[in-house]
Amino acid sequence: MSGGALKGRRDAAPVSGHTLRIGITGPIGCGKSTVAGWLVELGAVVIDADVIAREVTAPGTPAEAAIAAEFGSGIVRADGSLDRAALGRIVFADPGALARLEAIVHPAVRPVILERMERAATDGALAVVVEAIKLVEGGLAALCDEVWLVTCDAGEQLARLLARGSTDADAQARISAQGDLVERLAPAATRVIDTSGPTGAARHLVEAAWYAALETGPV
Repeated sequence: MSGGALKGRRDAAPVSGHTLRIGITGPIGCGKSTVAGWLVELGAVVIDADVIAREVTAPGTPAEAAIAAEFGSGIVRADGSLDRAALGRIVFADPGALARLEAIVHPAVRPVILERMERAATDGALAVVVEAIKLVEGGLAALCDEVWLVTCDAGEQLARLLARGSTDADAQARISAQGDLVERLAPAATRVIDTSGPTGAARHLVEAAWYAALETGPV
C-alpha cells in the first residue's frame, strides 16, 4: 500500500465498532515507544507499562517500600525516590534479583493497566495500545486482539541504547538480561515490526499494520 493510500484512510475504524486492543512488546532499544507514539498520532490511546511502573513505585508507595526492603537503602535517593540506575545495575546483572523486583512491581502495575484499558474502551477510543516488555509473561497479551513484536538488528539496538546515555557495559548487561526474547515472544506475535533502517520505512510498516489491524477488528 502506498504512503498516499495510508494518508487517505485516517478515518478508518474497527469493523465491529468496538475498541481494538493492541499489545506492543519486544527487546529494549528496538523502538516500542516510537511505534506507540506513531499509533497515538493515528488515533490510539497508549498505556505504557514503564510509566505506570514509575507511578506505582513513587516515594511513599507500598511497592517502593517493598523494593527498598528487598534491595537495601542504597537504591533510595535522599529525596526518597528510587535510584533506578543503581537498581538497574543490580537486577540486570542477576536474573534472580530481576525476578524478585518483577514479583514486587508487576502485581502493582497490572490492575492499573486493566483499569486504563477499561476506561479507554468506555470513552470510545478507536484503539488502546499496551506497551510492555513483559506483555506476554505478565498475561496482558491474552487481553489483546493483536500482539505486535517490535524488533531491530543487534547493532542498531546497541547503538540506540548508547545514544540514550547508557555505558557500553550497562547496555550489554540489559540486552543480555533479556536473552532470546524475540525467539520466545515470536509464537505469540500477530505481527512483527522490524524498525531497523530508515525511520520512514519503519513508520510505513507501522501504518500498514495499523490499518490491517483495524480492518480485522477486535476478536
